[in-house]
Amino acid sequence: MRKIATKVKDQITGKALLAKALLSERGENFVDSAIRILIAVVIGALLLAGLYTLFGDTVLPTLKQRIQEMFNYGG
Repeated sequence: MRKIATKVKDQITGKALLAKALLSERGENFVDSAIRILIAVVIGALLLAGLYTLFGDTVLPTLKQRIQEMFNYGG
């Protein structure tokens, strides 16, 4: 009788420890993931806007001028 009681007690303790371990695991926080994605999108948009401004104001007019000079056979 004592062996059965000890066996049942050990099984209950094992199940309790397993349940505690499963419940103590933490999942990924969805708010943190959303904030990370939002920050990445904002930084990407800022980089894209900066590159667009750089190419629009600096690179393209210079490139256009160089191409016109390169193909200007008469002058």
